Amino acid sequence: MPINRLSVAVMLSAFSVASYAAETVNISNWNGYIADDTLTNFTQATGVKATYDIHDSNEVLESKLMTGNTGYDVVSPSNHFLSRLIKAGAIQKLDRSQLPNWKNLDPVLMKKLETNDPGNQYGFPYMWGTAGIGYNVEKIKAIFGNTDVTRSWKMFFDEDTIKKLSTCGVAIIDNPTQILPITLNYLGLPHHSHEPADYKKAEEALLKIRPYIQYFHASKYISDLANGNICAVIGFNGDVVQAAASAKEAKNGIEIAYSIPEEGSTLWLDMVVMPKAAPHEKNAYAYMNYLLEPKVIANISNSIHYANPNSAADEFLTPAVKQDPAIYPPKSVMEKLFIVEDLPPAIARLATRLWTKLKTNT
Repeated sequence: MPINRLSVAVMLSAFSVASYAAETVNISNWNGYIADDTLTNFTQATGVKATYDIHDSNEVLESKLMTGNTGYDVVSPSNHFLSRLIKAGAIQKLDRSQLPNWKNLDPVLMKKLETNDPGNQYGFPYMWGTAGIGYNVEKIKAIFGNTDVTRSWKMFFDEDTIKKLSTCGVAIIDNPTQILPITLNYLGLPHHSHEPADYKKAEEALLKIRPYIQYFHASKYISDLANGNICAVIGFNGDVVQAAASAKEAKNGIEIAYSIPEEGSTLWLDMVVMPKAAPHEKNAYAYMNYLLEPKVIANISNSIHYANPNSAADEFLTPAVKQDPAIYPPKSVMEKLFIVEDLPPAIARLATRLWTKLKTNT
C-alpha cells in the first residue's frame, strides 16, 4: 500500500520448461512491492509462468473486480476494502487444504484482521505497516530541545506545538482513511465512529491546525523529508524508512526517524485474495502457498522494507529489517494499534466531504 507506487503497468514473466508452457497465473499487485527474483523463483519451483500487472489504487482494483471478469487469479487489495469485496461477492472463500503454509501466519495479526474478514475466510495478509510521525531529528531538537514531542499526537494537534513546528515545514499524507481515525482516537472518540457528531469534532480539530500544514500529498513527503524541505509528517512507516535511507545514501547529514505516538495509531494490511472468476484456480493456490513460505516472504520483506505476517519468516529477515522498530514495532506498541476499517456509506461520504474541505481550506 504505502510504497511510492507509480501508475505504470508492467508484466514480469518467467518461462517454464516446455511441458508446463501452458501453465500461468495472473497477478495484480502494487508497484515496487515484490523482490526482483520472486516470480522467477516461483516459476522455477512450480513450472507456472507468472504474469504480473500493477494497480495504483484500491479504487481502480475494486472497479475491475466488480466487473466479475478481470482475468486475474490473485490480487492484493488493502484490508479495509476486503469487507466490501466480500459483500459484493467479488472474491471467493479460500480452501485452506490447498494452503498448507497457512500455519505460518501470525495469529495476532489474523485476529485483528477478523474486523474485516470474520473467520479469515477470504484472504491472508501480504505485508503490513503503520501510520505515524516521520521527523528530522536535528530540526526537532533545535526547536524543542529533544525529540520527546514525537511521542504524542499532541505534536500535531496542539496548536502552539504545531505552530512552532511549522517553521521548518509540516506535511500530512493525503489519506483520510488513516488521518481521520487517528484524529478521532486522539480526541478520545471511537477511531472508526459511525456518529456524524464525532466527525464534526474531528473536523474542528483538523481545521484548527490547517494553517500550519504546508501540504497534503500521497508521496511528496518522502523526498522532502530526505532533503530537509520539511521536518515532520504524518505518513506511512515504509515511506519514512525510505526517506531515511535516501538521506543516508545522499550523505547530506540529515537523520530521519519514525515514531508511533503513545495514544496509538492505524494498522493497515495489504491482502492476498482470489477473484470470484479466477481462470487458473489451481495455479492461484500454488502462488498463494508460495508466498506463505517463510524464506520467500522474508526475501520480499528484506527487499522492500515492509513487515510480513509470517511468524516463521523471522529467522530469515536481515537485522536491518527485523530490528528496526519502524518496521516491526515492539509488542507494547502493537497493542495500541487499531486496524483500518471500512465505513458505512453515509459516514464514508461525510468523511470524504470533510477531507475535501480540509485540503482546499474552504
